[in-house]
Amino acid sequence: MDTSYIINEFAEERENYFNAVSPPIMQTSNFVFNKVDDMRKAFVDEYSTYLYSRGKNPTVDILRKKLAALDGAEDCLVFNSGAAAIFASVFANVKAGDHIVSVDKPYTWAQKMFNDILPRFGVTTTYIDGRQIENFERAILPNTAVIYLESPNSWDYAIQDLPAVVELAKAENIVTIIDNSYCTPLYQKPIEMGIDLSMQTATKYIGGHSDALGGVLSGGKAMIEKIFNSEYLNIGSGISPFNAWLLIRGLRTLPARLDRITASTKKVVAYLKGHPKVESILFPFDESFPQFELAKKQMKGACGLMTFVIKANNIQQIETFCESLEHIFMAVSWGGHESLIIPKCSGIQPGEFDASNKEHRMIRLYVGLEEPEYLVKDLQQAFEKM
Repeated sequence: MDTSYIINEFAEERENYFNAVSPPIMQTSNFVFNKVDDMRKAFVDEYSTYLYSRGKNPTVDILRKKLAALDGAEDCLVFNSGAAAIFASVFANVKAGDHIVSVDKPYTWAQKMFNDILPRFGVTTTYIDGRQIENFERAILPNTAVIYLESPNSWDYAIQDLPAVVELAKAENIVTIIDNSYCTPLYQKPIEMGIDLSMQTATKYIGGHSDALGGVLSGGKAMIEKIFNSEYLNIGSGISPFNAWLLIRGLRTLPARLDRITASTKKVVAYLKGHPKVESILFPFDESFPQFELAKKQMKGACGLMTFVIKANNIQQIETFCESLEHIFMAVSWGGHESLIIPKCSGIQPGEFDASNKEHRMIRLYVGLEEPEYLVKDLQQAFEKM
């Protein structure tokens, strides 16, 4: 199925809504039944019909079908945030006493779930450096139920060999879950490589305008239906029709935005690599990246998000640099129209800063839709003020 067809036409039955180019927002909480038997059937199988918008909603369904098709999956669910999608994917596949193998330093709220919530139910987690398949092999226990991946991650862009992990997991009957937010389905298709559940935060590239939250979970129909009938309905973490409509709107321009961001990122990476105040740069599609060959093998592209290590003797220099930026905003997330920056030292207290620790001097930069020359000029003047 062509990407253009999925984005612009698939799942849109325009004859049902006056041939409108843009689908309507079905802003309703519930749905009417004319027959008692129809309502009875809906109570038995809410996955297959419309009963209450906590479960299924026509606007959300258009988005679901498009996102599942982009992932090459049988079905998907759309949550009100990426964190909710992660939570449901893991909880649906563990029970008391189970064990999880997770890549080191996953997304903050995934790690909080592993560290603070799951132990209350006797579920333990082992963190590993996922860049080596041997680390997965050593970490697996008889009660391992889930392998949690994030490839690339969003700070040092560590990549896992997905086919190798899949082969290992299937041999041990372990469910594989990946956070694919960095790539989106346009640049990486984990489901086609055998991953069981592929998650992405739709807040970022899917939405693209920094105005809507969302999380996507794609996989096989049986798995998605299981999650729908349990975690999805019970927690009530589904996306609202209005936010689903915003994400459909964002999808329309996803390829064009990724193309532009990719082109701009190459220019910004080249500038930073040549700057005397930059010690090193981390970007999966740069030849200096340690896993460059694996990145090219698994990913169709990389864009927007990079990390550079700034040369600084103290935390004040880093703070001055970041606070001197006039057009690149200091904020979390990525994937929107605006360029963003986060200094790693914002997560530690000033007294804990260690200039000899490269990680403390990391700055994550997201390149948005601005002209690359505009961004380079802003970076340059901030470097000069350090």
